[in-house]
Amino acid sequence: MHILTIVGARPQFIKASMLSKAINSQSKIKEIMVHTGQHYDDNMSTIFFDQLKLAKPDYYLGIGSGSHGEQTSKMLLELEKIMMSVKPDIVLVYGDTNSTLAGSIAAAKLHIPLAHVEAGLRSFNKKMPEEINRVITDHLSTLLFCPTQTAIDNLEQEGISRGVYLTGDIMYDSILYFKDHAIQQSTILEDLSLTNNNYYLATVHRAENTDQPEHLKQILTAFQQLDKTVVLPLHPRTKSKIKQYKLNELIDLPHIKTVEPLHYFDMLALTAQATAVLTDSGGLQKEAYMLQIPCITLRQETEWIETVQTGWNQLAGYNTKQIVNNVRNLKTPNHSPPRFGDGKAAYAIQHILMNDF
Repeated sequence: MHILTIVGARPQFIKASMLSKAINSQSKIKEIMVHTGQHYDDNMSTIFFDQLKLAKPDYYLGIGSGSHGEQTSKMLLELEKIMMSVKPDIVLVYGDTNSTLAGSIAAAKLHIPLAHVEAGLRSFNKKMPEEINRVITDHLSTLLFCPTQTAIDNLEQEGISRGVYLTGDIMYDSILYFKDHAIQQSTILEDLSLTNNNYYLATVHRAENTDQPEHLKQILTAFQQLDKTVVLPLHPRTKSKIKQYKLNELIDLPHIKTVEPLHYFDMLALTAQATAVLTDSGGLQKEAYMLQIPCITLRQETEWIETVQTGWNQLAGYNTKQIVNNVRNLKTPNHSPPRFGDGKAAYAIQHILMNDF
């Protein structure tokens, strides 16, 4: 079986590292990997491949940044060429990025079966580009690998029941596999003069926050008012928007430590030892839950509703007062139910590909 795997962004590299290990343990499966180049600098891409021991991609498209239409169309054009050349038995995509959407459309147009890892997630906010990407991908997919029962329920509501599997979350595989190693190997706390459980980790990168000056201003103003050090890895888009909107004075403060995008081990170590996480990232909300770290989500909704239902995650949006109040009244739940599987999602997916497809 020839599987064409498409990745382009950091969370996809992490997930692919776990599934590739499982796939490559089978001599009857050959994986061909395409990196679209959606995340393209060393901290956003190359270092991840090195740390995760993920094999160098067979194809690197180098698409880079651009508008949604420009980025997706360039990927679609190049991926179609590769698929016509490789003639894979199945195309495999992850999550909800433009790389995922382009791979899904190209496969569907060429009548190649499509497998979607992390299927069934819904924020029910059609203004999010990621929501559009994941809905279209699910409706084009032959195999849908769902991380939670909620994801399966979402698909059923949309009339999708065939080829749907509850596998658990592949990111949980990664957390269990890399957590201890990351904490032991990373020097990030020492580098930033931090102590365990005495800082907040914050990330902001969603277009709904970065492309709205008032939203970004309110979020950064909230960080300004917090009582502990705030570690803020700056996504390139966020860094550019802060400069464009002239908001630098809101982060040029002793207790706010802005850093370049971090590699996986540093980010995992920071998350695992934080007092709390403040983020608009879907993936980081979930990782905080898996690591039993409270989370404040800088959005009005979340695709990871399980994290809210169990009390580990609170939705604060971009409102300064709400964010600050949520942090000040933070309570750590006593229990973390296993909502994301048993840490063996990669082998569950591999088994389905081998035996059911």
